[in-house]
Amino acid sequence: MTKEKVKKELKGYFFMIIGCIAYAMSTSLFLAKNQIVAGGVTGLAVLFNYINENIPIGLISIAINLPILILGVKFQGWRFIVRCLITVATLGGITDLLAYVFTNPITNDGVLASIYGGICQGIGIGLFVRYQFSSGGTELLGRLISRFVKFLSIPVCVGFLDGIIVVVGSIATNNPANMLHALIVVFLSTKLSEMILVGFEKSKLCIIISDKGEKISQILLQNSPRGITMWDGQGMYTHKNHNVLLTCVKNHQLSQLKELVNSVDPHAFIIINNSAEVRGQGFKSLQKDDEDDYN
Repeated sequence: MTKEKVKKELKGYFFMIIGCIAYAMSTSLFLAKNQIVAGGVTGLAVLFNYINENIPIGLISIAINLPILILGVKFQGWRFIVRCLITVATLGGITDLLAYVFTNPITNDGVLASIYGGICQGIGIGLFVRYQFSSGGTELLGRLISRFVKFLSIPVCVGFLDGIIVVVGSIATNNPANMLHALIVVFLSTKLSEMILVGFEKSKLCIIISDKGEKISQILLQNSPRGITMWDGQGMYTHKNHNVLLTCVKNHQLSQLKELVNSVDPHAFIIINNSAEVRGQGFKSLQKDDEDDYN
C-alpha cells in the first residue's frame, strides 16, 4: 500500500470516528433519554433498553449487528464487513461511554430531542457513506433481503424494517407521538447526510430554447465563465426549428443569466432545474473524491 493510500485510509477512519461520535450523541444524549424509537438497529436497541435499563444500548446494537454482518460476508465481501464491524464496535463503545458520562437528559422536550438527534444522526450517516463505512443494521439487512426478494428494492426493504421498529416502539412505550418524533429524526437525518455528501453549494441546470441561440451564447460567454452547449431542436406543436442551449450556473448567477437572456430574446423559453452536483471547469474538479478510493 502506497503512502498516499495509507494517508487516505487513515483519513477515512478519522472521519468514521467523528461520525460515530455524532451518531452516538444522537442516541445517548437525545433519543434514548426521551425514549424515542426512530428505527434501525439503534432504535431497536433503545427499545430493549427501555424494557430493561440494565442492558447498555451500545452493547445491544453490537449484539444485534453481529449476525447481520455474518450473513453479509458472502454478498458484501470480507473487506466491507470488517470495516462495518470496526464501525459497529466503535459506535457501540462511544454510545455507552456517552450514556455513562451524561446521565441526565439535555432536554425533556420530545420535539427538540428529535431535532437535535436527527441533526447528529445525519452528520454521522453522511460521514459513514462519504468514506465508505457502514454501521450495518437495517441498511445492510435490507440489502440482503432485496437479493432474495427480487421485486423489493433496498430502500423499500429498509423502510419496511424501520417502519416495523417504529410502530412496535410506539406501542411498547405507549407513546403514539413517537411516530411523529421518528419522522422528524428521519427527515433531518436524510437532509443533513445529503448535505455532507453533495456539499452546500448548489447549482442550476438551465435549458434555454430560443431562435437566437448564437446571440444568447455570445452574450452569456462574455459575461460568465460557464460553458454552453447548443443543439438544434424542433417544437412539436409548431414544427418550427429552434436552438436549444444547455448550461450550468451557480445559484447567485441565475438572476444575471435570466436578465442577459431577456435582453436578447424576451420570448425565450427557460427551464431551470436544481443540480445536486456538477463537475468540470468552473465547478468541482473531475478528479475523484477521496471516498472513491474506498470502493
